[in-house]
Order: sequence, then structure tokens, then C-alpha cells
Amino acid sequence: MNVALLLNPAARAGTAARTVGRAVERLRAHGVTVSVVSGGSAAESTTLLRVALDAGVDAVLVAGGDGTVALAQQELCGSGIPLGIIPLGTGNDFATAVGLREGDVDAAADAVIAGRSRTVDLGRITRADGSTTLFGTVLATGFDARVSDRANRMRRPRGPSRYTVALLIEFLTLHAVPFALELELADGTSRRVERDLVLAAVGNGPSYGGGIPICPDADIADGLLDVTLVHAAGRLRLLRLLPAVYQGAHTGHPQVSMHRVRGIRLDAPDATAYADGDPAGALPVRVDVVPGALRVFTGA
Repeated sequence: MNVALLLNPAARAGTAARTVGRAVERLRAHGVTVSVVSGGSAAESTTLLRVALDAGVDAVLVAGGDGTVALAQQELCGSGIPLGIIPLGTGNDFATAVGLREGDVDAAADAVIAGRSRTVDLGRITRADGSTTLFGTVLATGFDARVSDRANRMRRPRGPSRYTVALLIEFLTLHAVPFALELELADGTSRRVERDLVLAAVGNGPSYGGGIPICPDADIADGLLDVTLVHAAGRLRLLRLLPAVYQGAHTGHPQVSMHRVRGIRLDAPDATAYADGDPAGALPVRVDVVPGALRVFTGA
């Protein structure tokens, strides 16, 4: 097997290269040829990955978090070339969804060696200008997007706790905004929703932000997206809701509504969306599921 390994050099505060070395040794010991690809930016990494794919590889292995995984997803969607993940990022939610534990280098390598894979869905974002981006975990807008924006600007703390700190800071200025949503439901019917929302999240997978189960029942292989809407409410009531969100127990809360959709259009004034932890563009956006878009190596 010939594998291209895409490394995010900034992962684990720049120590990822040493960690990945163990995976490379394990793969090569089992006869796997590994070529390491590592760019200084997302654009450079994408270019180098395309060169590797053009040269011909049997699989791609990504060492990093959801953002680095997303770079590979753009290139591998529909190709049939499987994706492996060594979860070493701030957020590793896609890896978790396919049964790979954060930092478990040996398990990630063994999944590739064993050829243990499955086909999963991706989400596709279409912006107002017609440009598109794929995502694997959750698209979030409203309060969630503002939290992600702040977390990305923060240098400390490292790891998933960065999202928790950013969430608490943003909570101090929490406010709802008027949303207009057009939902294409799982049964083929359509529904329009116009109301003030604190946040809207569209999940291909169940979690984001390093394990927050915002769409706890989402299945990355069911051909559908899960939508979580948190309606306007007082700060005290929403503060009580936060612990339930972290436990995935918010689905029955009166301020929360859940929908299962094939697609959704979201619009709100001066709002942006984040997907896989990175900016995805200003609203309005259309989000659709891409069933069976990607083969991915899975945990045991």
C-alpha cells in the first residue's frame, strides 16, 4: 500500500512530527510505503496533497485535527480513496465519529494496516456566490460561530478547554438574532421557520468543539443531517441549558428544537457560519448532505 501522510506541523504545539514518526515506523514495518506531505499553509498543503494524488496513492492519512481533515475531505470526496486520521488537533470530532481516539497513534496506524474502512456522508455548503465547501462534523452559526471565532483568536489554553473558555466569555454578551430557515425534511416535505435564535447547528456528525454533542443523534452514514435550534430565552434559562448541551441531554429542552433534514438554507443578518471549526462564509448559505461521499478508516 502506498500512503500519503498529510501532517499539520502546528498540531500539538508543533510536536506532532515526533508523534507521527511512531505511526510511520509502524506502517513501514507492515510494508506500507509512506510519503509525508506538510505545507506551511492550508493552500500549500492542499497543493502538495493534489500532487501526491496525481502521482497515485492507495490512501491518505491525516495527522491533525478537524481543520486538517477537512482539507483532505475536499480532495477525496467521491474518489474512493480511503482517508485515515491520526487525531492530534484541538478538535478531533470527525475522528471520534469514526471510532478513533484522540492521540491514539497506534490505533490509527492499525486501522490503515488492517484496511478497516466504511463509507460515510459529508455536508456540502453552498454560499451566495455559488462556491462550495465540504465538511465532516458540524456547521454552526449564531452564538456558536462567535464562540469559534473567539476560540480561534485565543492562544491559551490549548486543547478542547479553549472552546469552553471562549463560550463563557461570549455568554456575557449573548443575544438572539432573527433567522429565516428553509428545511428540506427527511420525509421529502419542506418547512420554513422564521424566529429569533441564539444558535443554529447542522450536524453531519454528533459533536464539535472537541466533543460538545450539539447534535447527539447525528449519524455520519444515514444520508441525513441533524439540525439543532436554540430559541431566544433569558440568560439565566440559557445558562441552565449549557450543562445539558455538554452532556447531549438538551434535545428535550423547551428552548431547543431538533430536525432531521436532507438540506437546509440558513439566513440571518450579519451572521457567519463555521464548519469543522473554521470559517465557512457569511449567511445566507445552503447546506446539503452528500451521501456516501467518503471512505474512511475506522477504529476497532
